[in-house]
Amino acid sequence: MTERATAPADGDIVPLGDEIFAIDTRMAGVRGITSSYLIRSERPCVVEVGTAGSAPVLRDALHSLGVEAQDLATVVVTHIHLDHAGGAGRIAQMFPNAEIVVHERGARHLADPSRLMGSARMVWGDRLDVLFGEMVPTEAPRIRAVTTGDVIDLGAGRSLTAHYSPGHAKHHVGLVDSATGDLYVGDAAGMYNPHTGDLRPATPPPDFNLEAALGSLRLFRDIGPQRLMFSHFGAVDEVDPLLERAVEELRVWVETVRESHDTGGDLDHAVAMVRERVLERYRPAPPEIPQETQEILETLSGAESNVSGILHWLDRLKAEQDAAGREPAG
Repeated sequence: MTERATAPADGDIVPLGDEIFAIDTRMAGVRGITSSYLIRSERPCVVEVGTAGSAPVLRDALHSLGVEAQDLATVVVTHIHLDHAGGAGRIAQMFPNAEIVVHERGARHLADPSRLMGSARMVWGDRLDVLFGEMVPTEAPRIRAVTTGDVIDLGAGRSLTAHYSPGHAKHHVGLVDSATGDLYVGDAAGMYNPHTGDLRPATPPPDFNLEAALGSLRLFRDIGPQRLMFSHFGAVDEVDPLLERAVEELRVWVETVRESHDTGGDLDHAVAMVRERVLERYRPAPPEIPQETQEILETLSGAESNVSGILHWLDRLKAEQDAAGREPAG
């Protein structure tokens, strides 16, 4: 079945200067959730593709910007979660010359997403089809695995440099544009709400690790970017304040959950503590923001998902400490 092309709606494409365009990929048909970015360089490159269901939206936006099926040189995903890379296989089919770039720990899951999709269906159930759609395989020869320091050629002396940035996920990279100093942060700095100016952490299971996440934020600060390009959602100029806020938010969430965990609280108890003590830090969405937008943002970075990831990390940390304590001395 061939999907019908549709013209992007007003506001779905935002020019950011230096031939960069933010594209709202309309996750689950809803605006304001997921950003893709086109760098319309000599070798056109897309950073983040969104979900499988978003692939036709992204294709049509690229066509409206003059990037046709044979033109796209590179697609880069910051990590393999379905709201970032779920559409990689479909975009690869739509743009047959594009190389698909991902961190080396995620490459096999793009080639064979069956395990990833199986785990996702266990978590999301029937909601998976509405929220994300079905991820299809990417041909293995078209996948390029990268890690820290690897360079993606954009042509005419311009490039993206990958920086391994775990904490949110073990297969996460940030990307720095050599021409602009922009840093594509994926989910490593959390989820930015342009309507309120708030920043929430993104700490899902199973990979969340506080020390790794803080290390990635220190790395981002040391890079000294000019802008932060959030996958959720949009480009932000206030770099240092937001990176400081990201550290603060991580610590507040983790300490609240740790308090519950240390007193024997379960998931429900920890979630209740977060809702009572933490969520008041965030401004309410303006009335013009659709309820469905707020609901999906809450799904992606809400109390239950974040708390689950933090508890999983605390349990893992305790198990490691217990194992170390049982080891015989020297």
